[in-house]
Amino acid sequence: MKASENKTDHIKMANTAHEDIPGNPSTATSSRIKLNSREKGETLRVLSEEDWAFWKHNGYVVVKAAVPREQALTTANFLWEFDEKDPNDQETWYAPPRAEMQMKELTGTGMVEVYNHQHLWNNRQMQRVYDAFVDVWGTEKLWVTIDRANLNFPLREGFEYKGFIHWDYDPETKPQNVQGVLALADQTDPNMGGFQCIPELFRTYDTWKLTQPEDRDRFKPDTTGFENDLVKVKMNAGDLLIFNSCQPHGIRPNRSKDKVRIAQYISMMPAEEDNEEMRQWRINSWKNRIAPKGYAFPGDPRNWEQTKYETAKLSALGERLLGLKDW
Repeated sequence: MKASENKTDHIKMANTAHEDIPGNPSTATSSRIKLNSREKGETLRVLSEEDWAFWKHNGYVVVKAAVPREQALTTANFLWEFDEKDPNDQETWYAPPRAEMQMKELTGTGMVEVYNHQHLWNNRQMQRVYDAFVDVWGTEKLWVTIDRANLNFPLREGFEYKGFIHWDYDPETKPQNVQGVLALADQTDPNMGGFQCIPELFRTYDTWKLTQPEDRDRFKPDTTGFENDLVKVKMNAGDLLIFNSCQPHGIRPNRSKDKVRIAQYISMMPAEEDNEEMRQWRINSWKNRIAPKGYAFPGDPRNWEQTKYETAKLSALGERLLGLKDW
């Protein structure tokens, strides 16, 4: 097969891969560029050597104060407004979902269907956020995912959520990808929900899979035996968590009485500048405030992004992270 045909097939797969599986369709499921190995001892921009060692061993790392705390809290205030909920009135927190979630497991997790508002882009184009992803990728030429946010409320009758561990990408494919979560509120109480993962399964996947049935669900592992290995990651408003896409993870149930886990999903991967179809989709999504289409993205039936808000202003860095300008 010719190289040009290989590239065409890769682009076609990248543009359709999220139709029936989780994961964000604003970037490819896996990069042709591998994650940074630092084989030549390359310097780091944001991560310390201790952070790097932790990242390699555990499959995730927390970047402290990736976004100024006040900026994170301002974004959180916007999410309350967009979702038509009052942070001081719990009775407003439990309205029925506006759109049916095709990925049923996410029902009740508090996903906020907003993707291109100025506040979200302000966080995406923060230099420290970008530099952290440069560290884990080892390249400056990155695109940012166009993703949403989360208001994870305490459990209540009729609004139960059990929590589940999953992968957004089949780990058998060894995806070269990372994902990220920006905390928009302090998440130091382990009972209030938030990100959870199993680093031990991340480390031992290749031997663990030999004990599993061939017809297992490739996206939802049987976590029997890992009950004591579940890590509930603590974060403060403005902290960024980056995790390897081979990391089994999920949102844990919010068992607090009145605390809300608030977050924005942000990740980056090497730019696909030869993928014109995806580039144009990304530009259109930003310009016209269009939500991604995919298995886990129902969008906002009110169309508030189109009717209430303007196109976000991008910095020079933001233009390149979108794909509006080449690197």
